[in-house]
Amino acid sequence: MEEMRLNKFLSAAGVCSRREADRLIESGQVLVDGKVAEMGMKVSASQEILCRGEKVSYGEERIILAVNKPVGIVCTTAEVEENNIVQWMNYPSRIYPVGRLDKASEGLILMTNQGEMMDKILRGSNYHEKEYVVTVDRPINMEFLQAMRSGVPILDTVTRPCLVEKTAFNEFRIILTQGLNRQIRRMCEALGYRVRSLKRVRIMNIKLGDLPVGSWRKVEGKELETLEKLLKQ
Repeated sequence: MEEMRLNKFLSAAGVCSRREADRLIESGQVLVDGKVAEMGMKVSASQEILCRGEKVSYGEERIILAVNKPVGIVCTTAEVEENNIVQWMNYPSRIYPVGRLDKASEGLILMTNQGEMMDKILRGSNYHEKEYVVTVDRPINMEFLQAMRSGVPILDTVTRPCLVEKTAFNEFRIILTQGLNRQIRRMCEALGYRVRSLKRVRIMNIKLGDLPVGSWRKVEGKELETLEKLLKQ
């Protein structure tokens, strides 16, 4: 393998995204041949690279999993979090959540060791779709639907226009192309509604389907091919 920048190496090895790699390097948590790494340095696979005390190997098996996260599990790699998703899954290889699905929510979360893929899926400018089914504490009216569709002021911004469909008297389906913190819950609260349950059912072309709660499956074959094509657009 030719030399590449250390942050790209860590991302390609599935350790983390490039942005997170920069943070780890800057905080002195990455060693190259026994020395603290420097920002912007280049490395090769023949060098000994340690990140947070663990050896980093390039060219590991590519892992992409679709997980049906239960309520109560936290989408973080932080070991101090008792119910973090990495420890809960106890997967035999090192994997990381692609983005977040808050503790009180359930449904589809992707787990992978592919840092580059994480970056592309999470990049807001790519407008990748995420679909949710949500129940709220009172009947949904047309005013609520129109407000949700056109954009709601939260977190010092206005949410992007999105698709919203009423599916029951207090349930709706929503497709977002951005990922603000607790976005759907905040949107509903701004309009006087409180979320009772929130379930993500799709990320781009990856669908939750009938995957049981607490289970996971590999993303492969045509499903993976389609995902890769979408990420190239």
